[in-house]
Amino acid sequence: MAPKDVAERLFQPPWIPVPVDPFIEGLKRFRVIAGLVTAVGVYTVVAGGFDFEEVIENLLTATLVLLFITPLSVGVLLLIWRRSAPIGTLRQPLLRSLRLLLYFVGSAVGSFTLLLFAPRTGMFILLLGPVALWGLAFVACAAVRLNANFFGTAAVHRCLPPVLAAATAWLTAVPDLVTGDLHGLGLTMGVVFILGAPVTVTALSLLEMHRLRRHLGVRLLGHPLASRA
Repeated sequence: MAPKDVAERLFQPPWIPVPVDPFIEGLKRFRVIAGLVTAVGVYTVVAGGFDFEEVIENLLTATLVLLFITPLSVGVLLLIWRRSAPIGTLRQPLLRSLRLLLYFVGSAVGSFTLLLFAPRTGMFILLLGPVALWGLAFVACAAVRLNANFFGTAAVHRCLPPVLAAATAWLTAVPDLVTGDLHGLGLTMGVVFILGAPVTVTALSLLEMHRLRRHLGVRLLGHPLASRA
């Protein structure tokens, strides 16, 4: 079965809310592109040469960041929402989103590990190579879908996908600045290229939440039951 079909069946379940604003859907496409740029690390190419292993390491880092930041961010918002209304009704959509997150992290880590080690396995590359490439295509298709709906968290609250996308973009990019790993670029150019993608993701996320608040009455700090759209 084609990787795209498997990714669509697994990561686009029917319980994810349907789009309500075509303009927001357009914003999501740009947000997806900027998020993938952050994960891959465009500055690696700009700095002089495409480093395959470094790209895979960046993707692994982004995947692990997802595993950390998604539950943490949702947990903080749950503490805020519970002040205005019970949150017990959110348990089922939260568990569904967590299941998608674990599916993606597991498949991504497995695929990226195969890609790193398959070239070193001698004759076994004839077996592992096609599996690794299929896995890479599957993860890429899944990432595009999940970056838009962010593991179906829109079923919990429609503001969660843009918030989580922005947080993930920053946590993926900032460590390079903190460690001074500018990949041969000067300070100014390094900051511009490393922060360009997360700044773009954040701007698009803020615009998306503004549209949700203005046209649909959906507010990030409002309880999902009170801002259901």
